[in-house]
Amino acid sequence: MTAFDLTGRTALVTGASRGIGRAMAVAFARHGADVALNGRDTALLAEVQAEIEGLGRKAVVVAADVTDAEAVRGMVDGAISSLGHLDIVVNNAGGNSFSVPFLGARPQGWDKVMKLNLDSVVEVCRAVGPHLLERKSGSVINVASVAGLSAVPMMGHYGTAKAAVLALTRTLAAEWAWAGVRVNSLVPGWVATDLTEFARAEESIEKALISRVPMQRWATAEEISGPAVFLASDASSFVTGHSLIVDGGLTVT
Repeated sequence: MTAFDLTGRTALVTGASRGIGRAMAVAFARHGADVALNGRDTALLAEVQAEIEGLGRKAVVVAADVTDAEAVRGMVDGAISSLGHLDIVVNNAGGNSFSVPFLGARPQGWDKVMKLNLDSVVEVCRAVGPHLLERKSGSVINVASVAGLSAVPMMGHYGTAKAAVLALTRTLAAEWAWAGVRVNSLVPGWVATDLTEFARAEESIEKALISRVPMQRWATAEEISGPAVFLASDASSFVTGHSLIVDGGLTVT
């Protein structure tokens, strides 16, 4: 057994139907965990479930809209009921589908991005927190973004939401540490997924983004899953309140 082994552990991953969420869910299973898969596309979730079951691990689908607080409570209850308990909770659901100057952002668009990227994390933590604190163990991983660390013109709405996720992570890490519950942020740089297709489709936007990355490329979703396993496992047993940046060097320039 290694420090990265997740045998006997259970995980809930939101936004697990594709991209980074799917890669993390499968990586957890490869390291021995059973996984509850959240998302809205049940057909895609069934594909992930089949892949994990093919690895010999248990996978359950807990479809829900994470922007609906009541649905989130039902999702968490369903995951706990199906898996017996939760050891790992990954708030991965999120994304951004548009770029616009701050003054051009409509209030409705701003609110939608906040609800998906920030409020969903708040509601999941509210729903699962009592369970983890009662068990006096657990690892919560909130997926943020480099957009929350520095200025990203045309995406101030997204950056603001992710910066708030980083702040919430630090606060929960301090508040929950007494119970042995660790809370960390995983901070990807620019990753080639369906959710970033809008940026990759615009040559000017893609060039502006990647020109600042020392490694001069997009990350793959799988390159984010290894750091997630680290944060979920005993390999990071004394790590809490940390922002683990995986960005190809973007934030060091």
